[in-house]
This record gives sequence, structure tokens and C-alpha cells, in this order.
Amino acid sequence: MADALHVELVSADRTVWSGEAAMVIARTVEGDLGVLRGHTPVLSLLSEAVVEIQVADTSDVIIAAVDGGFLSVAADRVSVLSEHVDLGEEIHVDKAEADLEHARAQISVMDDAEKRIRYAEARIRAAEKVR
Repeated sequence: MADALHVELVSADRTVWSGEAAMVIARTVEGDLGVLRGHTPVLSLLSEAVVEIQVADTSDVIIAAVDGGFLSVAADRVSVLSEHVDLGEEIHVDKAEADLEHARAQISVMDDAEKRIRYAEARIRAAEKVR
């Protein structure tokens, strides 16, 4: 579709979702960023958070949790690149809550515990948004 963004949501081991979208909303280290067609080129670091993709010509919204990474916007193409990407409907809330509690318990001994906490919280939010 000519009036849409081409979006790729990519994890380290696979393309999680690819298609045409009307809008992408992501949280960068500088704040939330909404991307529509014609957006100025940008390359930004992602926070551990939820990414929302409004699928073109539908009311469908793709909800995913990312554990950081990069957001690239250029020429109506959006790439969301993250080591881990979990689609909201694939997240098991009980597992995410257990991961959150484990990370909180390890905060004083694990260097990346805060990042794990933010990612677990993002997974829970993503799962809740699709339910």
C-alpha cells in the first residue's frame, strides 16, 4: 500500500512481524516516539518497553515487548531491532511475573537485573494489552 509504512519487527533469531502499518509507537531512551508516513529519518535506542504497530487498513494492533535495541526510520520504512521480541499474545503472564520477581530478588548481585526487571514489566504490559 502506497500510503503506509513498511515495518519490520526483528529479534536476534527471526523476523517476528513484517508488513504494512499506519503507525508505530515505541519508547526510546529519549521518550515515546510515534511514527507516521513521511516521518523524518531517525535512528534511536529503544528502552525495554512495549512497541505498538497499527496494521494498515485494519483495526489490528500488533503489541510486542522488546528488551532494548534500535529503532530506524527512513523513507517510510521502520525497523525495530531487538535481541528479544515477544508478541503480546505469546507471552505467558505467570512466567513473566516469575521472571520479574527473580530479577527483583537478584538486583544486588546481577549487573543486568534492572534491565531484566524493565523487560519483564514490558512483557506483562504487552500481554495485558492483548487480553
